[in-house]
Amino acid sequence: MKFKIGKYFTTYSITAGLSIAVLGSAFIYLAWLGISNRIVDTSLGVLFFWFLLKSDRRIWLWSGFFISLLWFWWIVVSFKHYQMLWAIPIGLLAISLIYALLFWTIAAVSEWLAAALTPKPHTGHASLSKAIGILGLSHIHPFGFDWFKPELLFVHSYIGVQKWQLAIVLAAIILSQYRKHILFLLLVLFAYAPAKTTVYYQDPHSDMLLAHTMTTVEEKWDPARIPAHITEVFAIIDKAISDHRQTVVLPESVFPFFLNKEPKILDALLERSRQITIIIGALYLDDKSIHRNATYIIQKGRYTIANKVLLVPFGESNPLPEWVGRWVNKVFFDGAIDYIASAKPTDFTVHGTRYRNAICYEACSEVLYEGSPKQMIVISNNGWFIPSIEPTLQRLLLEFYSRKYGTEIHHSVNMSPSYTIKADSI
Repeated sequence: MKFKIGKYFTTYSITAGLSIAVLGSAFIYLAWLGISNRIVDTSLGVLFFWFLLKSDRRIWLWSGFFISLLWFWWIVVSFKHYQMLWAIPIGLLAISLIYALLFWTIAAVSEWLAAALTPKPHTGHASLSKAIGILGLSHIHPFGFDWFKPELLFVHSYIGVQKWQLAIVLAAIILSQYRKHILFLLLVLFAYAPAKTTVYYQDPHSDMLLAHTMTTVEEKWDPARIPAHITEVFAIIDKAISDHRQTVVLPESVFPFFLNKEPKILDALLERSRQITIIIGALYLDDKSIHRNATYIIQKGRYTIANKVLLVPFGESNPLPEWVGRWVNKVFFDGAIDYIASAKPTDFTVHGTRYRNAICYEACSEVLYEGSPKQMIVISNNGWFIPSIEPTLQRLLLEFYSRKYGTEIHHSVNMSPSYTIKADSI
């Protein structure tokens, strides 16, 4: 494989890559605008894969570059909270180059295999390898980050979100292009799935209150404002009690301190838990002085802990080698200490219903859905990425998993609306 850099910086390659990336990202921005149409999302998804499979490695490189930019630019919004505005363009470039390299590798290897193994190479041969690469993309997690799912394009469409349904779509496109007959696209009908998800915002008649707070990152970690945060949290709980709710769920780290080391606050929560079950996010310090991001499940005067399983790369746990990670934390993150993750997800029972615990980032990972839990409670703090499309992409991923596994998801959020997601069927 020869790499001539000049051939990649042509107007056609860059424009074609950008156009394909727009097709593959439009569903996010339509959802962000509150626009949902199953015909439109189905068409956009099929067109994205059609043009991507038809393109060569140069266009794949730019498609990966711009897809990453359009899907994940929000990651660098968090830099402003560390006074690292200078790092934003560097972060954008790094994120985009990672996916550009992934896409280029899939296309380049596919084209090389087609040329090496087939006496008379045809674009259809390379397309088959590229399709296999697309199916495998959701299993490639740079630095442990696994929010890129090709199947996600169909979350609001008439096409299912299972891997085999994406395989049918790709096969239909390849046959149409290889045999040069558009009727092969009718095979997409075999990937049809009537199931969809419905998002419910604050139901006043529900026994469960999914609390929604609006506390910025700066306010949350300002010691002078902690008394005000505590007052706000207890006001929400007391209102839920007066409204005869059975359960109240509050967002991730709504208490930005080690709650188990604050006996007065904990005792007040335990006392109220005799009237209402309280599920609340806060930090937890165990007997070995290990820091954990935790959910406190407080009911009937007692509490249990559900610790986070998958930590945010760099934000909560540095994925780099230890000696490099310590230096990065010291220089860029004010010497922050990494959290420690639990080995497996925690399930707990509230009022006879069993729930899977999930904290923000990890709720968008396949690992948390092992065993197909019927109910999940998610607590999040989206303040790090406001304003951006991150809350929308997060909700789409939760809808994706709800639709894929049939899990009903209850999501309490800081800095974006709280909601429940229900899937019609798997």
